[in-house]
Amino acid sequence: MTRIYFDHNATTPVAAEVADAMGAALHTVFGNPSSVHGHGQQAKTALDTARAAVAHLIGGEPTEVVFTSGGSESDNLAIRGVAESLVSSRRRHLVASAIEHEAVLQTLKALSKHGWTTTLVGVDESGVVPTDRLAEAVTEDTALVSIMHANNEIGTIQPLIELAAVAHDRGALFHTDAVQSVGKIPVDVTALGVDLLSLSGHKLNGPKGVGALWVRRGARLRAQMTGGKQERGRRAGTENVPAIAGFGVAADLAAAKVATPDPHVAALRDRLESGILSNVSGSQRNGDPRRRVGNTSNISFDGVEAESLLIALDLDGVAVSTGSACSSGTLEPSHVLRAMGFSPHRTQNSIRFSLGLGNTEAEVDRVLGLLPGIVARLRTVSGRRPRAGVAVHS
Repeated sequence: MTRIYFDHNATTPVAAEVADAMGAALHTVFGNPSSVHGHGQQAKTALDTARAAVAHLIGGEPTEVVFTSGGSESDNLAIRGVAESLVSSRRRHLVASAIEHEAVLQTLKALSKHGWTTTLVGVDESGVVPTDRLAEAVTEDTALVSIMHANNEIGTIQPLIELAAVAHDRGALFHTDAVQSVGKIPVDVTALGVDLLSLSGHKLNGPKGVGALWVRRGARLRAQMTGGKQERGRRAGTENVPAIAGFGVAADLAAAKVATPDPHVAALRDRLESGILSNVSGSQRNGDPRRRVGNTSNISFDGVEAESLLIALDLDGVAVSTGSACSSGTLEPSHVLRAMGFSPHRTQNSIRFSLGLGNTEAEVDRVLGLLPGIVARLRTVSGRRPRAGVAVHS
């Protein structure tokens, strides 16, 4: 059975050029980047090359890029780093949207147990944070606002320019988790007006275990990992040179891709989505159909439990997701769909299809051929039927 991978928002296949760069680094660039001899300087050059590539991808400066172990650490470093740098000030308030990744939500929850007040801002039915709601939440005591660029479950893109301006009007810093947008759409930190931005290697055909936090020059940030002076004193520890080298190549590939957009993946996504909505009764799109990244479609199937549908598709060789990979294995309803105001059943019957490198029309057509029968079978087994009046799409 040839397997189909429609879960690129969870992780992406490593590009061949990335694997080659990592292999070369493993074999030949074994020095410690902090060493002053030739072997160390060779490793430092590899870091500098990758740092420049990541900075170029997001329109920043190399000196503003801090390498981390991935998106979750980057989110933690941004939020905890800013919070702790302002611990002696009166700014003891943190704000995020209700649809953030768990790396943000759990960090805010942890800080709330140590004297910080936190506010989660709701979204509208399309998954967008209204600027007026953010303005109501941000106060003169707010230290940091954290709102993701593109949502990992529904793909919705937030109006960051307007949202960042709201934070800055009150003197707060603005962080964005851009893990799901970098490499899919153009991202320019200066144009967006953000102060900190998180990204991850394995979301853009790079390796797992490496990411970065961009920190605007002048922004206050306290290191969360202490020790040596690596990463300009913002993250101690010997850098993972092979992974960072691969991340740099992935950043170069992503920069070339967004500079000359290829509509192939978006066209595949649209073909898949329209086919499902037309041929599977009781299916509904979740999220804004226009303001989203081009690879993501989140669809609910009335009368079907998402976990059962995911397993049935996997048995037929199709990999999809019910949401964030960091939340997999749980039976909790989607906090993103719940924040959008959907019914409890709809928050538990939705599947995320996320396409990317290597996907084809033949794969889309195969899934379209499988889905109607699988959904009908699951409804029969459960004794459920699509509710009367459920629209084909939202």
